[in-house]
Amino acid sequence: MSPEDFAPLPVLPGLAPDPEHLVPSLPEVHASVGISQSPVTWRRLLGFLGPGFLISVGYMDPGNWATDIAGGSRFGYTLLFVIMASNLMAILLQSLSLKLGVATERDLAQVCHQSYGPRASFVLWVGAEIAIAACDMAEVIGSAIALNLLFHIPLFYGVLITGLDVLLILLMQRWGFRYVEALVITLIGTIIAMFGVQLFLSRPEFGPVLRNLFIPSASIVTNPDMLYIAIGILGATVMPHNLYLHSSIVQSRRYKRTPEGKREAIFMSNIDSALALTVALFVNAAILIVAAAVFHRSGHYEVAAIEDAYKLLSPLLGAAGASTLFAVALLASGQNSSITGTLAGQVVMEGFIHIKLSPWLRRIITRSLAIIPTIIVVAITGEQGTEKLLIFSQVILSLQLSFAVVPLVMFTGSRKIMGEFVNARWLQVLAWLTAVLIAGLNVWLLIETAMGR
Repeated sequence: MSPEDFAPLPVLPGLAPDPEHLVPSLPEVHASVGISQSPVTWRRLLGFLGPGFLISVGYMDPGNWATDIAGGSRFGYTLLFVIMASNLMAILLQSLSLKLGVATERDLAQVCHQSYGPRASFVLWVGAEIAIAACDMAEVIGSAIALNLLFHIPLFYGVLITGLDVLLILLMQRWGFRYVEALVITLIGTIIAMFGVQLFLSRPEFGPVLRNLFIPSASIVTNPDMLYIAIGILGATVMPHNLYLHSSIVQSRRYKRTPEGKREAIFMSNIDSALALTVALFVNAAILIVAAAVFHRSGHYEVAAIEDAYKLLSPLLGAAGASTLFAVALLASGQNSSITGTLAGQVVMEGFIHIKLSPWLRRIITRSLAIIPTIIVVAITGEQGTEKLLIFSQVILSLQLSFAVVPLVMFTGSRKIMGEFVNARWLQVLAWLTAVLIAGLNVWLLIETAMGR
């Protein structure tokens, strides 16, 4: 597709003119998915289901596994509240992201570029690429570990395989974006089924589970080790690059670009997003609950490596095949997250620095930016220390998060940019409280780390 295939983006009074960028976000899939015109609400809703599930896979990727396993084995069910709180923040921020995309017909990276100018955009782009690289590191390492556990493929070669297969999977996009969404949802179903069995076999104590899910413990912020993992969970759940991606792929639906059409698109997309992120909440909570019920309860407090969890699951549960179910779910998780990470890299590169390349060349470049650091790290560290690398990658995500959250809250609170879709006052207050909380926790982490606690 070329710029001539699209109408120019609408002129918004809150944004600087941008004659260079007339092509919509992800032009290959923009407005490519039809929406039913049926008067029956649920039929129209079916057309909007999909983008939220692509976003949700980032909330159950191998980085989440590392932080959830470490938190559950070491601190039992205590950090369940952090998973719940992180998921609520994710629902709020993804709601703002999809609303920005629908209302402005631009993704978050495009709005940043038009609002802040080239220099600031370059800095934000670098930060976003660092976040994507950190996320991809977790996804690729997780998939490589799964291949090693299932087929005994050395970790280094597993990284190379997982770095290439996502490009083959994205060939499906030639047939339509719905095929990509269908693949992602199928892999999500695989993860849910695997952990449903694990939950049943682990026989958790539901009283402590429910109490820790809804009532926070003061030790979360007073214990530096617990705080470190808690912020890792936050970074693994509320992922910065997913905010860029959601504001883009929500525009893949062929809804009416009128105020009435946009209102319905926002409403339906919020249902899609909340449903998908609730599924992600179940998966994240299930991972931590299984780790707490199996490892913490049996006195194995230092299980943080995914490989160790795999080796211990079957013996401790007394069920043959439990470890295999775990590895299959891990592979599905890593593949899913790699697909969305690659798409996010494309959105970020196009939106911030306007590199005009063919779609496949763009994907190869964005994929390389993320996977080359992973290959170097794995080549140096080998199979040792991968769990620390996974948790550290999630902390990097959390530290980068404010650079996506603050602009998002500012833009969706601006009437000049959003028009009638501007945040209500109560929503804007809640959004700023969330942004301040995320920034505050990160500052606390830096202080604790600097003081060597």
